[in-house]
Amino acid sequence: MSEVGPGGNPIPAVTPDTESPIAPVTTGVAAAAEPAQTPPAPPVEPAGHEVQPVAEVIPAVPLETVATPTPPPPPTPDPARMFVARGVVDLFLVSKMANRHGLVAGATGTGKTVTIHSMAERFSEIGVPVFMADVKGDLAGISQPGGGNNKVEERVAQLGLTDFAYTAFPVIFWDIFGEQGHPIRSTISEMGPVLLSRLLGLNDTQAGVLQIVFKYADDNGLLLLDLKDLRSMLQFVGENAKSITIEYGNVSAASVGAIQRGLLALEQSGGGNLFGEPALNLSDLMRTDKEGRGFINILAADKLMRSPTVYATFLLWLLSELYETMPEVGDLDKPKLVFFFDEAHLLFDDAPDALQDKIEQVVRLIRSKGVGVYFISQNPLDVPDVVLGQLGNRVQHALRAFTPRDQKAVKAAATTFRVNAELDVETVITQLGVGEALVSFLDEKGTPGIVQQAFVVPPRSFIGTIEQMQRTKIVNWSPVQGTYDTPLDRESAAELLKAKAERAAVAEAAAERAEIEEKAAVQRAKDEAKAQKSTSPHSRSRSQPDTTAEMIEDVAVTTAKEFGRTAGRGLIRGILGTLTGRR
Repeated sequence: MSEVGPGGNPIPAVTPDTESPIAPVTTGVAAAAEPAQTPPAPPVEPAGHEVQPVAEVIPAVPLETVATPTPPPPPTPDPARMFVARGVVDLFLVSKMANRHGLVAGATGTGKTVTIHSMAERFSEIGVPVFMADVKGDLAGISQPGGGNNKVEERVAQLGLTDFAYTAFPVIFWDIFGEQGHPIRSTISEMGPVLLSRLLGLNDTQAGVLQIVFKYADDNGLLLLDLKDLRSMLQFVGENAKSITIEYGNVSAASVGAIQRGLLALEQSGGGNLFGEPALNLSDLMRTDKEGRGFINILAADKLMRSPTVYATFLLWLLSELYETMPEVGDLDKPKLVFFFDEAHLLFDDAPDALQDKIEQVVRLIRSKGVGVYFISQNPLDVPDVVLGQLGNRVQHALRAFTPRDQKAVKAAATTFRVNAELDVETVITQLGVGEALVSFLDEKGTPGIVQQAFVVPPRSFIGTIEQMQRTKIVNWSPVQGTYDTPLDRESAAELLKAKAERAAVAEAAAERAEIEEKAAVQRAKDEAKAQKSTSPHSRSRSQPDTTAEMIEDVAVTTAKEFGRTAGRGLIRGILGTLTGRR
């Protein structure tokens, strides 16, 4: 049976791989900037006959004059590749190339969030867990089935997705503040001095002192779990700067004070919730449900974004932990985890060169750990070239060319794609509609695909925020329920130092008692000798000076020993005063 378009006009049959010189024309949802005509309903065929997909309707242009192919039926789900977008041809993200990282870019309101929403669903369907930050609160809808969205239904009809069915996906909610999901924490020791220095906004000198604090703690087996531990260590290092400087390097009171002020500001901004135990077990991010779908881990970041540096540093720590702890696995058939980094510019803003070098190294090497990283940003120029060159899979939504920087971004984005002779990328990139993008994915051999203009397949789950009751229900039924919800207060730097001081105090008390007893015995012997000498007047007068000298010597020795013990107790009391234990 020949394919039929609107109005009963015959449409030439076209296979999915057939390329047309006519670029897709924005309609329906994509043409939100100007009114679009409502496509006529397709003709109703008799029962028992398959309804053919509907061709795209181009407003104000007679259909007979445009060779627009009928949308082919949706491809059969294939774990080896994921159906992401449809244009002249269908565009697939090859599963085994998903760990080669990617970029989703575009101006505000062009559809980036919906794109990563849809991509997260595709990864989950093939059993790949996902981690993503919900900056605006509207990614939580992934946990609920879609429906009732006219724009989605229009796009589904436009793309001819005849088997499109709404469904929910498995989700684990996380929240540093513990309000909209399970608490997610790191420890001070795990975060390390490099990332913590950035978090506190320290200069090079202050960062050097923080390095000394961590080194001293590590050398002495002192765990730094939360901000109170770090404050105690800083105070201890400051009070013992002279002795520590000899072995570790210069420690100035000014630098210690600057770090303490940074900790205070961090705590007031809510950053203190980031540190403590139980710390995150990375394996909890890589779960699948009983149907084999990957869990989508959603970090509530709307409140966290009030402190952009805390947000960026936490995600960078998480990425670094994945790199440091996961084993080498090479190139797998599909990633073990996909990491979406929204508002990627925050990661690189004001980052020193040394930190940018580390980020580039992590991004370059983490793919061999089976992790794919996808940066999301308004402008591709937000990502440094050394990192941008590592991102093989690209979805570029519309860019605006209002300023010189915008125009530079348009040219830069256009030159990063593999050339399509039938597509003026630099012009098209400013004319894309909502949900429309320039797409280029790596093929099975790792070669960048020719850039195509296409519409992203809409999500099958709900687009938007959800009710608190729905969120609470999901949290209560979560596979990690009860694992992270109650804070732990185990032995750390403060407790270890306190225990050590108590042991030293017991040993000192025992030594002091032994010394008193020894002195008492010596004194008794002297008293007995004096009593014997006192029987002779001449002997007593001759021995008196010697006895007086001996007494003076005894007093001097006793005073010196008492002074030494007092100084020792003062040092111990100083340690106990600075490391009083964690609440």
